[in-house]
Amino acid sequence: MNYKLLFPTYRNRYLFVRNQLRQLAAEQRSFSSALNLGTGEGDYDVMIAPFCQSLFACDINEQDVAFAQNLNREVPNLHYGVENALELSFPDASFDLLISVDVLEHVGRPERMMEEVGRVLQPGGLALITFPSLEFPFTYDPINRILSLFTDKKIPQGAYAFGHEYLVLGSDFRLWAERNGLEVLQEYNLSGALVALAEMYWTGIIQRIFKANATNVSENKREKAMRPSTQEPALAALTDAFIALDKALFGRGKRSVGKGFVLRKR
Repeated sequence: MNYKLLFPTYRNRYLFVRNQLRQLAAEQRSFSSALNLGTGEGDYDVMIAPFCQSLFACDINEQDVAFAQNLNREVPNLHYGVENALELSFPDASFDLLISVDVLEHVGRPERMMEEVGRVLQPGGLALITFPSLEFPFTYDPINRILSLFTDKKIPQGAYAFGHEYLVLGSDFRLWAERNGLEVLQEYNLSGALVALAEMYWTGIIQRIFKANATNVSENKREKAMRPSTQEPALAALTDAFIALDKALFGRGKRSVGKGFVLRKR
């Protein structure tokens, strides 16, 4: 099963993408060519593929791409490749849909990645992009929040686990989008203070122990690690209920663990 769907922050990102695609389908918006930029282990691709005629999924990590290709080998309209998000090999205006889930914080030059997003999207094309927010709730990472008052140094846990050397401000993202001809249609806060409290520190430790590509980098040599399948666990319903409670209590707050944006290429 895809055990990651039991983690509220991961589940929130997954639901953001799925719900946006379902809404677009209900509005009879169809896509001929889509790109999943930063597919990782390929656990989103089976969900995305039915919404487009052709889906290309890519990642910089060759081992993750190989795993994803084998995992989803029976999906006929799905194709894989190794790509660098800062130097994509695709021609201009190749896709009318682009999805990128928590990649921006790993590439080193997020403004450059947004240039590539704007370049490969067709005019009128849509992008669904998520990233971890620098404006995270205190309950998610009190140590680094307090440290930030005195120093630029961070401990590599909490908000800065998962290979996060930096986080992204929503205002910076909007600026990068505007510079590259991308109009912000919608902006969402993903995971408030309750979810943040529930995942404080331990999820980063669990990932470091069990995930094959624990720091989400380009090279990975771990042979024995947990890998997901595409099956949704039944207990995900409990995670959804917890997410709903978090949204009811803190959905209007200014701080969130992550951000989700819907963009349109002008």
